[in-house]
Amino acid sequence: MTDTAIKKYLPWVVATALFMEQLDATIVNTAIPSIAASLHVTPLSLKSVVTSYILSLAVGIPISGWMADRYGTRRVFGIAIAIFTFASVLCGLAQSVPMMTAARLLQGIGGAMMMPVGRLAIIRTFPKAELLGAMNFVIIPALIGPLLGPTVGGLIVHWVSWRAIFFVNVPVGLVAMYLVFRYMPDYRGTERRPLDVVGFILFSCGTALLSWLLEIFGEHTLEPSTAAFMLVVSIALLVAYGWHASGIEFPLLRLALLRIRTFRVAVLGGFVTRLGVGGLPFLLPLLYQIGLGLPAWKSGLLMMPTALAAMGMKLVSQRLLARFGYRQILTVNTVFIGITIGLFALVKPGSSLTLIVMLGLMQGFFNSLQFSSMNTLAFADVSPGDSSMASTISSSFQQLSMSFGLAAGTLVAGWFLGDIPQTNRGMVTTALHSAFVALSVVTILSSLAFWGLRREDGESISKGTKVAPPEEAPVAT
Repeated sequence: MTDTAIKKYLPWVVATALFMEQLDATIVNTAIPSIAASLHVTPLSLKSVVTSYILSLAVGIPISGWMADRYGTRRVFGIAIAIFTFASVLCGLAQSVPMMTAARLLQGIGGAMMMPVGRLAIIRTFPKAELLGAMNFVIIPALIGPLLGPTVGGLIVHWVSWRAIFFVNVPVGLVAMYLVFRYMPDYRGTERRPLDVVGFILFSCGTALLSWLLEIFGEHTLEPSTAAFMLVVSIALLVAYGWHASGIEFPLLRLALLRIRTFRVAVLGGFVTRLGVGGLPFLLPLLYQIGLGLPAWKSGLLMMPTALAAMGMKLVSQRLLARFGYRQILTVNTVFIGITIGLFALVKPGSSLTLIVMLGLMQGFFNSLQFSSMNTLAFADVSPGDSSMASTISSSFQQLSMSFGLAAGTLVAGWFLGDIPQTNRGMVTTALHSAFVALSVVTILSSLAFWGLRREDGESISKGTKVAPPEEAPVAT
């Protein structure tokens, strides 16, 4: 297996698995009513089917880097895809809610290993001068998966059965496993570090509890006092992890990496930026279906321009970053994202379809440029020996930011909608317009997070500028 073959096919391997994971994360939401009818339960009782997947991701991601270092990227990534595919079959065969929940938990464990380990293989395979192009290719499935999920799910449920939603993963998973066997390099850590069991328990329990609270945010099934207590517990667990990690030689997540300026700005700045962007998947369907009165399938189709623009972005992003640099791109592009979010307040009953499509294209282009920039900048100054740890930390923060973003969208929508009946289309539309403006302001302000960058930051990636020799090289077999 030559380096040329690995570089040619590895992005396809990672992109295929990532698309399967991201699509599955959202496709099930559309099928909830059909699943509930089939299993003879109420739709609300299926909340555990959605949250169980999120919890598994929160628990599994922190340990993924350690597993890749210990057992190798090829084995861990291949097993992750196998677990995900097998769990998909179990989901499709489930005859009860507990069976479905258990299968989704298992599916989440497989999914938790895919993103950080796949990205780790990309980082260790491509030199920094080629990393942006490779990451651009891989990031597209992560952007279009959540957009296609509701549309594809609705069509499958309408024409076939909700069980087919999970069975479609089988051929994709088999192809992905074959590609892993042929083209996935087997990188391992240069030292055998012990598993930080205490840290794993503290961090995983804290992030899982926090993710769960954010996932059910706004529901009335949890008393405010209980929710507040659980929030305090989750934060206490995470603080306890920080204290624990600072005093041992091999922590689960080495937070000292956040001292690297580019890594810190990319990870924490990305976290803040996603607070505004993460609310759009919740708000846009409300605008299209309730505000404009469109059926679900038409609402899904209006998300397609965003996916197309995201794919087109990769043709120009490298040239933009080479011309303007990461600091200027991230500070200005974040403002453009905020303005685009605010422009959705112009969409109302009778609005031109051209306006909606243009806003979708703008959203897809700016979001894709933003995420490609943040995801590559994070590794600009990280040594090869720290890439596994950096990938795990970055993935953990991204998982939390997705939950925070969805909670932010729910909070803003709930604040402006209040007790407005959904039958009052005009008032609902006005309230949603206010929500878009609020998220727009939050996103524009988040551009301040990138002011800490220097003009030359990230040039090792955007321009291929030579950097100091790495402290240690990865081991591949």
